[in-house]
Amino acid sequence: MNYDINRLTDGLAKLNISFDDLCIRRFMDYYEMLVEWNERINLTSITDYEDVVLKHFLDSLALLDHIHVPKKASLIDIGTGAGFPGIPLKIARPDLKVMLVDSLHKRLVFLDHVIDKLGLDDIDTYHSRAEDLGHDHSFREQYDLCVSRAVADLSVLCEYALPFVKPGGVFVSYKSGDIDSELLSASSAITTLSAEFDHVDRYVLPGSDINRSLVFIRKTDLLDDRFPRNAARIKKNRL
Repeated sequence: MNYDINRLTDGLAKLNISFDDLCIRRFMDYYEMLVEWNERINLTSITDYEDVVLKHFLDSLALLDHIHVPKKASLIDIGTGAGFPGIPLKIARPDLKVMLVDSLHKRLVFLDHVIDKLGLDDIDTYHSRAEDLGHDHSFREQYDLCVSRAVADLSVLCEYALPFVKPGGVFVSYKSGDIDSELLSASSAITTLSAEFDHVDRYVLPGSDINRSLVFIRKTDLLDDRFPRNAARIKKNRL
């Protein structure tokens, strides 16, 4: 099918992201696979083309306009769902080494299909819960960046995410515009998890009035082996 690519190309330009024909074609193919598979498995409630471009693709890519991501950086996306933000970041930055983690196997079947059809290299999927995988030394403290668009309280997300980050690396949480109270309540968890609050970048998605925030939390030291705790304890007793 033919799509008006201006919404995507204009958004990429506003985010200062370079692109070529292959990049755009991959996003269009990704969109078509997302809609097709969404009829069989629940991937997203957002399926309109322009909404997917804005709320999934450009939202995922906003990170690249707010932080310098080194060449060939390692990135893990926990609770990736339909591949956001990990796959858009990989399409825009093919040099990145990306790991997509989700607890639902059928989503990973979809993601493996997307990766194969788009011809993406140095990107893998893994079926696990973050609180379990965080104790696996093949993954623990192995990544320059951990990202997540998961809908959860920041203090909970920090315990899921920070075990994957190398000391000196960064966890980036994609959030809505109003983040101040959540940040305040997560301050104890951030310190306990051998990290420190770095900064928040607030912005509006290109061509919209949707306010978003990126919360940057920097890992300062190796993490105590007690963390992450199991999911029940994390939810019952937040740090």
